[in-house]
Amino acid sequence: MASSIAPLILFSFFISISSSLSQTLSKPKALILPVSKDATTLQYVTHIKMGTPLAKKNFAVDLGGQHFWMDCDDGQYVSSSFKQSLCGSAPCSVAKATCDGACFPGYNRPGCNKEKCHVNIDNTLIGGGFDVGFISLDKISIQSTEGSKYGPYVGISDFIFACANDRGVGNLARGANGMVGLGSNQIALPTQLSSAFGGSFRRNFAICLPSTSKSNGVIFFGDSPYVFYPGYNTSKVIDVSSRFQHTKLYINTAVTGSSVVTRGPPSPDYFVKVTSIMVNKKPIRVNSTLLEFKKTGKGGTKISTVEPYTKLETTIHRALVKAFDKEIAVWNVSKVAPVAPFTDCYTTGNMGMTILGIGVPDIAFVFENNKNLYWEMYGANSMVEMSRDVVCLAFLDAGDEPIITTPIVIGAHQLQDNLLQFDLASNRLAFTSTLLLEEVECSNFKF
Repeated sequence: MASSIAPLILFSFFISISSSLSQTLSKPKALILPVSKDATTLQYVTHIKMGTPLAKKNFAVDLGGQHFWMDCDDGQYVSSSFKQSLCGSAPCSVAKATCDGACFPGYNRPGCNKEKCHVNIDNTLIGGGFDVGFISLDKISIQSTEGSKYGPYVGISDFIFACANDRGVGNLARGANGMVGLGSNQIALPTQLSSAFGGSFRRNFAICLPSTSKSNGVIFFGDSPYVFYPGYNTSKVIDVSSRFQHTKLYINTAVTGSSVVTRGPPSPDYFVKVTSIMVNKKPIRVNSTLLEFKKTGKGGTKISTVEPYTKLETTIHRALVKAFDKEIAVWNVSKVAPVAPFTDCYTTGNMGMTILGIGVPDIAFVFENNKNLYWEMYGANSMVEMSRDVVCLAFLDAGDEPIITTPIVIGAHQLQDNLLQFDLASNRLAFTSTLLLEEVECSNFKF
């Protein structure tokens, strides 16, 4: 009986959200958030208006985060429309939350439905430290877009988020109040927005991260063209989706830490299947079994905004560096002492600057055994300039098994000035490779 009631609760809850929306503004096709780069932490931060009265709150962006959570301790959050959910309510069901007094399905002890429900918040910025967040509701306001500029704000009532305490908010960028999760589960931001606005609002989103802290990039939600202007002509517009290539998004198993090989819950992170890596269009030797998805949740390639730089399993990292050093030798460069966190640094030698960044051998991730389907990275995404004369390879050694679980984690530096669309309904990733080929940056959006 409980299993048949649960879907009805969820459906009724989202219908009530949609009704409140239709009373305030016609349903938009797409919404948009600005995203900035924090120069100190290298985190990506967005802001959303919340509460009554509406107040701007800042959030670190976690691409694979399963929750939208914030610090509500010590008067950090004050709103007359704020409310917390009780066990047995629709929001608690949507969030798959539990009750303080162990309110579990099929075991409704007396008084259980009067207790607040909570979820375990995973702060990925502090190595996966957990804290409890109480399921809460309030209104939020996000700007709409038709693809080339910002439009009017749209209000959403009874938006679900988790209220944490200040013990769980460590390592956030200065001024950030919490984290906005863009993962694939029910109360992450993309699914909540899609559910709230109904069938005309597609369950997808796209990120375009800026490469500098001096200007904003963008995050799109819903069905939108992606129109930017090239740096040489602010009056010209380019829909950069014309550059899209597509590959499958995989749902991987969350790693539980158990040595027993069991099928665990689905991970909220986004995974793709990289089958090889090329340097200057030449494949390097990689143990392909490392890249296969395992029942334990190990394997595959994850895309992350909380990892500043791409991390590679030790043997993969060694192979990449060896091939890169061989190809870069013709640039008349010399290796120099490592500069943390990087292990492989070089004098600039004969490297020149191009529209794609410093001129170095290109690196590409190849998908699904298709040599013609690859994500190519040039100097702007593969190197970091440490000084006028020294640059470092922005790929880090993550260690080997059993220390790591994911052999390739594509980090935020490699995502900068690339547009990535995550289609959750079709389990498909669309990616452009660098927009710099069109002389476009993620900051070239008309605010």
